[in-house]
Amino acid sequence: MLVNGKWVANWQPVQGTDEKGGFVRQTSSFRNWVTPDGSAGPTGEGGFKAEAGRYHLYVALICPWASRTLIGRKLKGLDDVISVSIVEPELSEEGWRFAQPDALTGATYMHEIYAKADPQISGRATVPVLWDKVKNTIVNNESADILRMLNSGFGDLARNAQDLYPEALRAEIDALNDYIYPKFNNGVYRAGFATTQIAYDEAFADVFEALDKLDARLEGQDFLVGNQLTETDIRAFVTLVRFDAAYHGLFKTNLRRVADYPRLQAYMLRVLNLPGVRETVDIDHIKRGYYSVKALNPNGIVPKGPHIPGLYEIAA
Repeated sequence: MLVNGKWVANWQPVQGTDEKGGFVRQTSSFRNWVTPDGSAGPTGEGGFKAEAGRYHLYVALICPWASRTLIGRKLKGLDDVISVSIVEPELSEEGWRFAQPDALTGATYMHEIYAKADPQISGRATVPVLWDKVKNTIVNNESADILRMLNSGFGDLARNAQDLYPEALRAEIDALNDYIYPKFNNGVYRAGFATTQIAYDEAFADVFEALDKLDARLEGQDFLVGNQLTETDIRAFVTLVRFDAAYHGLFKTNLRRVADYPRLQAYMLRVLNLPGVRETVDIDHIKRGYYSVKALNPNGIVPKGPHIPGLYEIAA
């Protein structure tokens, strides 16, 4: 992690635990918002006006949080408005690394970009990051915020007017997001990075409770809220699409696969086949990235499987 702007020690997946030995995720540190007129958003300061070519996304294809933002960018038709850099899938001893020096900042590691935005920053250098090329700083590094910015913050610059957070459904979306995040999105991490049996057992139960409830919710409908595509579907999808390839084995969430839930499997493929979404999913990056975590897989062996019909074919 970074301490006063300097990288300290080797990267470790678990930086904090609760009283039961459970994995605790760091709170995002940059919370400004892009808005159509540059006014302040729900958090942070103003001054970040929506402009074509001004903003840049740093992402990892392994990362579900970063993939939320890539999907939002695709679905809203902001490809030509917001540029993107993708870090290497394998986590180095200094965290996320670029294959070549970053074209905007010259950085080799993601933590250098954080230090450029705040020379005294302490904490982890995570993705996604929304970068302002004009102010040379990080706008926001919270995927939930960035996804909502992509939905409405760029106004007429978005080619697709589809609303992923419609006002009439906001209460239901927020409630389901608040359920999915701890039980499922972060639940797989709580299981995988648990440091005690009780923490693992609790996370494991939460993950499969959530999968069962999501599967039941999809009976007779195509999407999770209002039977229309919303940000909640993006949040659920990014974990579902990684589940059989990484979480089921490496994170020990191995009671059932997504493939064992016909409705969930069909739903995952339905979202995958929306225009542009498949371009944001790279199972090879996902497997190489997760299986590079030495704390979980010290020998670095990447499994050949699984075969996931409609998503991932195993090479002969």
